[in-house]
Amino acid sequence: MTESRSLHGRLLTDTGWVRGDLHFDQRITAIDAAHADPRDDAEVPLILPGFIDLHVHGGAGVDIMQGGTTAQTVARAHARHGTTALLGTTMTAQEDDITRALEGLSAAIATREPGMARVLGVHLEGPFISAQRLGAQPPLVVEATLADVKRLHAIAPIKVLTLAPEIGQHLALIPALSTLGIRVQLGHSAGSYEDGVAALNAGAAGFTHLFNGMTGVDHYHPGIATAALAHAQYAELIPDLQHVHPGAIRTALRAIPRLYCVTDATAATGMPDGEYALGVQRVHKCLGCVRLSSGSLAGSALTMDQALRNLVSLGLDIADASNRLSRYPADYLGIDDRGRIATGAWADLVVLDHDLRVRGVVVEGDDIALD
Repeated sequence: MTESRSLHGRLLTDTGWVRGDLHFDQRITAIDAAHADPRDDAEVPLILPGFIDLHVHGGAGVDIMQGGTTAQTVARAHARHGTTALLGTTMTAQEDDITRALEGLSAAIATREPGMARVLGVHLEGPFISAQRLGAQPPLVVEATLADVKRLHAIAPIKVLTLAPEIGQHLALIPALSTLGIRVQLGHSAGSYEDGVAALNAGAAGFTHLFNGMTGVDHYHPGIATAALAHAQYAELIPDLQHVHPGAIRTALRAIPRLYCVTDATAATGMPDGEYALGVQRVHKCLGCVRLSSGSLAGSALTMDQALRNLVSLGLDIADASNRLSRYPADYLGIDDRGRIATGAWADLVVLDHDLRVRGVVVEGDDIALD
């Protein structure tokens, strides 16, 4: 049982900024905003809700698709950057390889070991995507069936599933997937604006790495990205300032009320320049960018603390940026006790200095070693 503790600082609570003491064990037990502190504000740390990353392929040199205990390694690596909960994300692959990855994820989901972020479930990014919009996915796509998804869902809980709505019976499948509690996201799609709108009307909930791996914004032939800008409440976006131009990020921020951010992190995250695995493919990290040998972007080396700093550099205030890394992804999954600092919520916290550098991380009341 985690013993009761407290932290003092400027707290981004469920109702806004306060300065005071946060009391917690595994969960937040009290917020004392009446405590006065004579120290200069520059010496008082910022305490935000822990980050929630719904699109993570790897980190620390390993890839989720390798199965075994790689998910635990990935969850430890990202926890050191303020991520307190995440979805392990798969790649398009052969059925046996996806099964192996889900079996490894199942163990990580069942038990949060010391030093780990909480693995909430699976983001199944492939194989139910378009061969015309593979991005960094290998050409092993298949059309989804409900039986296929149910079989995979039984191995490890799928929280988010990416599909291309224009393929086969995918549009008709969306209501059944939603009934299973799966958030269907549109991505890696060559579909039209009309395909996107039809999928949203059928129950699709979001969009996978908005603008990347989908038809775009064209005033004569609008695509999936246009459907997102016109109609979406939620969409994920990679704010590494490489995948999406700042102008397009600002457009999405104005258009989509609960745009949230993900890393799409690969095994290269937290590692030096070199070659790494991304599913069955090899990717190359150079100067912070991850690419296939063809030169195409292939996931990222982004961490959520850097995502926060990038958003603030674009002009977002810290509270708005925090919401897009914590509260909105929690809300998207229907979770009301993570992604916020409120009495009764899990004690998932990130402590930052005034340069927005991580100085402490707490997951469910447990300190994460940063070294």
